[in-house]
Amino acid sequence: MAVRVLDTVLTGAKAVLPDGGVVEADIGIAGAHITSIAAPGTLTGEAVVDLKGLLIMPGVVDAHIHLGHGADIRRPRTASDAETESAAAAAGGVTTFLSYVISSSAFEPALIDEICAVTAAGSRVDFGLHLVISTEEQLAGVANYAKAYGIPSFKVFMYCRGGEGLRIGLPDIDDGFLFRLAEAVAKCQGILCPHCENIEVASILGRRLMAADPEGKGGLAAWNNSRPPFVEAEAIHRVATLARQSGTPVYLVHCTSEAALEAALAQLRLGTDLTIETCTHYLTHTIDWKGGDIGKVGPPIRNASDTEALWAALKAGKIHVVATDHVHRQVAAKAGGIWKASPGFPGLQTLLPVMLSEGYHKRGMPLPLIARVLSQNPARVMGCHAKGCIAIGREADFAIVDLDREWIADGASMHSDAGFSIYDGWRFKGKVIHSMVRGRFVYRDEQLSADAIGHGRYVRRSISPSNAPT
Repeated sequence: MAVRVLDTVLTGAKAVLPDGGVVEADIGIAGAHITSIAAPGTLTGEAVVDLKGLLIMPGVVDAHIHLGHGADIRRPRTASDAETESAAAAAGGVTTFLSYVISSSAFEPALIDEICAVTAAGSRVDFGLHLVISTEEQLAGVANYAKAYGIPSFKVFMYCRGGEGLRIGLPDIDDGFLFRLAEAVAKCQGILCPHCENIEVASILGRRLMAADPEGKGGLAAWNNSRPPFVEAEAIHRVATLARQSGTPVYLVHCTSEAALEAALAQLRLGTDLTIETCTHYLTHTIDWKGGDIGKVGPPIRNASDTEALWAALKAGKIHVVATDHVHRQVAAKAGGIWKASPGFPGLQTLLPVMLSEGYHKRGMPLPLIARVLSQNPARVMGCHAKGCIAIGREADFAIVDLDREWIADGASMHSDAGFSIYDGWRFKGKVIHSMVRGRFVYRDEQLSADAIGHGRYVRRSISPSNAPT
């Protein structure tokens, strides 16, 4: 029988397959897609890439990032905003990311087109958008955003009350707005992505703490105490209850604590269609981290007991997705004490390394489970149908890693224009050597591919009941 000639054959490596197998295989690529998965040494291609000793994982789908411009995280405004952050993504094995767009006006076609154009011009990796809904005009447009633009995921900041949302240009909302948004999202077969915090209670706690510590010297412990786990847990119960009444799927962004996790699991038992996401920093950092105010993020980093509860839930399959909540603000935005410091930090480049080093090597988390929470589940839940696993017909997106490679993260090796990392000085085990997006190397031999800028493409998405995480 004639041997099929392919554009590219990856050979010599083991691959993490969606059935849970980790096997040595040849992977054949034609154009942008995987067309063959075969026994080692059986495929022939125009280019044969020997990956002996390496592991091929499905390209990571980071379902939670913020692209911005300078201090503004609402949306990218120039190609360079995507260029630097997609460089960090490519170097970390992230081949698709989904970015939240914030606006106080309606998401008109011209705005969506502009965001997609500037992102595509700079991005090395594929990308999609979520929309933050905060006005009546935006609420009225939900069905059209899903149908016309392929954007079926909608975020709501539950803390937008008492003027809290003004720092990012958003008006106040109430639970009535939240319920109507849940109804609208259900009608268009979308998914609701709530940021869960009871800001009325947090404001009371925050004012008390600020009165005692006006200069914000209390650091991450004070920030945690101002927005403790129970204000997150209460908001989870509230939004999940409303969503369950309207039949709305919920994607719970950044679950941070044991209390929040227990609330989410309780809502799952009650029948809420709920996907639980956590982020790497909640798995690795606690309130006593010596980096101090640089670690401010919303919701806050918690205690060591919360970190261990999240790891246990991950290993048990109770947390479905790990993402980054990547923000590329400059470190100067962290000055002035904990109350004035801006929340957020970069994480794209360290997402997969954290899961390999802290999850696989230190805690024995199986590689197929890591692939599930980083790739397969976010792709399924968010409707990225061509992404998420190594299977015939899927797009040829890969993170190719040396599982045993030890390395130290430092500022010189980080590509985000934030200019810092909360993992600076960390020793990792497991390193990305190559990344491929739709059959093309965007990161090869630990170097960014110079011709990959602009390779990234916009991903239109659709969500259905079959998109539940596994």
